[in-house]
Amino acid sequence: MQQIISFFIRNKNFLLFAVLFLVSVSLTIRSHNYHKGKFVTSANFLAGGIFGFKTTITDYFDLEKQNEMLTEENRQLRLQLANQNEEAVWNMGTDSLYKILSARVINNSYHKSKNHLTINKGSADGLKIDMGVISPQGVVGIVDGLSDHYATVQSVLNTNSQIIGAFKKSDHFGTIKWNTQNPNIVQLLEIPRLAPVALGDTIVTNQRSTIFPQGLPIGVVSQFDRDPEQDYYQIDVRLFTDMTAVKHVYLIENTQAKEIQQLEQQIADDTEQ
Repeated sequence: MQQIISFFIRNKNFLLFAVLFLVSVSLTIRSHNYHKGKFVTSANFLAGGIFGFKTTITDYFDLEKQNEMLTEENRQLRLQLANQNEEAVWNMGTDSLYKILSARVINNSYHKSKNHLTINKGSADGLKIDMGVISPQGVVGIVDGLSDHYATVQSVLNTNSQIIGAFKKSDHFGTIKWNTQNPNIVQLLEIPRLAPVALGDTIVTNQRSTIFPQGLPIGVVSQFDRDPEQDYYQIDVRLFTDMTAVKHVYLIENTQAKEIQQLEQQIADDTEQ
């Protein structure tokens, strides 16, 4: 206590000056609108800068939660689009043709010949083998392995992958394969040379697949060649999805796929007899 008193005694002149200075500044601000406006503006600028910095920090640490919320919102929108009927009426009931779940990628390979992704959802979350997997940009692959809480996805960058792709403008369809050369480029096979093909043509999923809804984006034609001696084009397709940086995905289940496959198999068996 004695030290505090000694401090005030030693610095009494400076402290008196500081008090009088603050009083004079306060009186000046109160009596002059110009100075008052400048003070308020400066105070708001300082406070705004502090709160802006605080918001930047809190928003950064809140990114994961916000991403999860956006992923769930997008899942709901994709569910509506996937189940849209010809009269543009949303079908969100238990009889929906497609069910959509969201998941996060926890591991991803893209430099091998048979690449896979691992996601943080499994059979306990409702996942099934042969569910289609897409990113917000386009097709990613197909579920081929399950545990209770995780699943593996056969990437489109897998030489065993055979996804049906079609031209958006003409509906000519073929098989999407990967030649292992470039993780951003796949090949579209079996497109007849009579089909109209141009650079930039959009390639989408086809209704002939029981895995993906029709019209989901795959990529665009980046290069093609038509050999007069061959019956088919050689077509390169640049994927919409950056397969080297996939973070969030959606899983699509065609609830009537099994019925369709059984019917098609029955017709095939009857034809062979």
